Amino acid sequence: MTTGNPGPVDRLDAALIELLAAEPRVGVLEASRRLGVARGTVQARLDRLRDRGVITGYGPEVDPAALGYEVTAFITLEIRQAGGHDPVAAQLAAIPEVLEVHTITGAGDMLCRVVARTNADLQRVLDAILSAEGVIRCSTVISLATQVSYRILPLVRAAASVHAAGASGISGASD
Repeated sequence: MTTGNPGPVDRLDAALIELLAAEPRVGVLEASRRLGVARGTVQARLDRLRDRGVITGYGPEVDPAALGYEVTAFITLEIRQAGGHDPVAAQLAAIPEVLEVHTITGAGDMLCRVVARTNADLQRVLDAILSAEGVIRCSTVISLATQVSYRILPLVRAAASVHAAGASGISGASD
């Protein structure tokens, strides 16, 4: 459950998130040992970060290319305004190759990140997207290479630095 004001992330929170990102299977006891804090502190921090919606999952990261989906594309959709975004998003969620869908501003209405096995397979995925009721047209760009993969740790570090600077020397290690 994400609150309207999630609050700051301090250096201990950032260190805990970074440890979990590097080693998702690390236990609370081992995390407390590595971070030099009590087990109860780690558990309380984890609970608070989860309750605030900062930590949203602990699942493995999966590379679509390792599953045979070597083509990544970004598709801008134009949709019928009368039906709204939610029914279209629900239909797109039923297509396994659709990894993300965002409502956007600008020339289109929605932006999708999709994968396909080949360029020819991408046509099948596009046809499935275009068959969704409410989709009028799409524009597709194929990713040639990923220059910066999805990442969150630099943002977590920056948020902790802002908190530390604002705390003016107050330790961030307390609950």
